[in-house]
Amino acid sequence: MKEFHLVAEPVRREFAPGMFVNCWGYNGQTPGPTIEAVEGDRVRILVTNKLPEPTSVHWHGLIVPAGMDGVAGVTQKAIPPGETYAYEFPLVQHGTQMYHPHTDETIQMAMGMQGFFVIHPKDGEPEPIDRDFCIFLQEWAVAPGTSTPNPNVMTDFNLFTFNSRIFPGTAPLVVKKGDRVRVRLANLSMDSHPIHFHGHVWETTYADGGPIPKSARWPSATSDVPPGTTRTMEFVADNPGDWPFHCHKNHHAMNAMTHDLPNVIGADQKKFQRTMNRLVPGSMSMGETGMADMTDMRLGLPRNTAPMMAGQGPFGAVGMGGMFTLLKVRENLPTGYDADPGWYEHPPGTVAGPVGADGRPVAHPPTDADGAGKTKTIYTCVMHPEVKQDHPGDCPKCGMKLVPTK
Repeated sequence: MKEFHLVAEPVRREFAPGMFVNCWGYNGQTPGPTIEAVEGDRVRILVTNKLPEPTSVHWHGLIVPAGMDGVAGVTQKAIPPGETYAYEFPLVQHGTQMYHPHTDETIQMAMGMQGFFVIHPKDGEPEPIDRDFCIFLQEWAVAPGTSTPNPNVMTDFNLFTFNSRIFPGTAPLVVKKGDRVRVRLANLSMDSHPIHFHGHVWETTYADGGPIPKSARWPSATSDVPPGTTRTMEFVADNPGDWPFHCHKNHHAMNAMTHDLPNVIGADQKKFQRTMNRLVPGSMSMGETGMADMTDMRLGLPRNTAPMMAGQGPFGAVGMGGMFTLLKVRENLPTGYDADPGWYEHPPGTVAGPVGADGRPVAHPPTDADGAGKTKTIYTCVMHPEVKQDHPGDCPKCGMKLVPTK
């Protein structure tokens, strides 16, 4: 018997440096802890309810006895606040599954109650896996300046997360060149998420019903994860670099978006801006040439609000947020290489750049140079880019953790 303990409770989750959201989850986190076991094991899971309302836990995709399915009112009584219920069943399959409530699920799942349930095959993997990542996809409606998600929103979400984090708060996927990598994705949101990554192709090896025969797999660089499903992909990391990994729905790679603004692309706002400056000194009209200038916006934001596009890369601002991170493939990494290795050092002549009058590429001058062509790490604030220092710390203006750039 393998025994696990889940505590359903309110959770305060940091979505990005300095931005905290009032969620519900398990064991102090959202997503909840990943439960791992082996096909053939018998498991007992004790669930304690510290929420202000009843709950239950459904073992999504698992083949269990009907009385252990976790649907309040159908297969069991709901777990009242303050009580602990036990679930016990054998594991008769392997693959990537989930757990989540089936009591007031509109509120409880929208507030972050979810977790992975990974069952490893009893006979071992047919091909050894070097790196294994679990990423939960979720979307939230958190109004700027507030901290609590609105679970009543059905379509107009403004934050999109990997493991309840938004870029630049997401962790990179760090792998060594030649590693066989597995990425497990789970989705309990209201939308499908076509997850795309750069520099490689993968095969979908598992659906939530189990392994997919090799004859039914196909190579792709984008895999859609519909609501209520898991998808497991595998690939060999054979291309060094920093490779974007993100949802390919346009709005899902942004932060704190609002969708009720007028379309002013191509409009001349000069007269409007003069009027606005008399009424609201220091205001700035945007949008007539697109939203790229948001990456350099230095206006103040409401408290506890992440910029729409926030990250800094080695070549400037990264015009993405939300469901975005980086796959970092390196040739020489030490044992236990979970730590971020920093930005990729491109071989000479392999970076796109401007062309001179003679039609030849113009070399990029080194930025923040530290000696002969070497670069040093500078720490900046995503909300106040003018704050720069050569060591980690907090922004003196807003208290957010500074992020490394080059």
